[in-house]
Order: sequence, then C-alpha cells, then structure tokens
Amino acid sequence: MRRCAVSIGANIAEGSARKSDRDFARFVQIAFASASELEQHLLLAVDLEYLSREHHARLVASVDEVKRMLIGLSRRLTADGRRGTAR
Repeated sequence: MRRCAVSIGANIAEGSARKSDRDFARFVQIAFASASELEQHLLLAVDLEYLSREHHARLVASVDEVKRMLIGLSRRLTADGRRGTAR
C-alpha cells in the first residue's frame, strides 16, 4: 500500500517534468492507476481484518478525492487545443 501511495506523487512529479501536456497526462493516468491499486489493497486489508471498516471508509474517501483531482488535472491537460503542446 505504501508503494502505491508513493507512486501517485512520484508519477505526477515525473510527468510534470515532461516536455508536453500530452506526456504529462500519460503520467497522470499512471498515477490514477496507482490510486485504483491502492483502493484494492485497502479493500483487501479490511477483508482480512487488518483495517477496521471505519478506518477503511476514511481512507477510501481520501483516495476518491485524490482520484477526482487527478481526473480534473488529466482533463485540463488533454483539453482541445492543448494536446501535445510544449509547456
């Protein structure tokens, strides 16, 4: 779970260093996938009783918020007229 969480920020940082918004958007999608992977690990943790349902609900709400922000960033980066443009 720690690797998934770290991967989200790391992919955003790596993508922001790319030369085009299109490349950046690709890394934002990878970050989104890492957030989805984290959700799965959280579900497994609660199923295996490593995590309480209450704590799980709070963590999933945080991951959902991050995923919504990533979707917004991705949409901004891939808006018409901005595809593949150098920054």
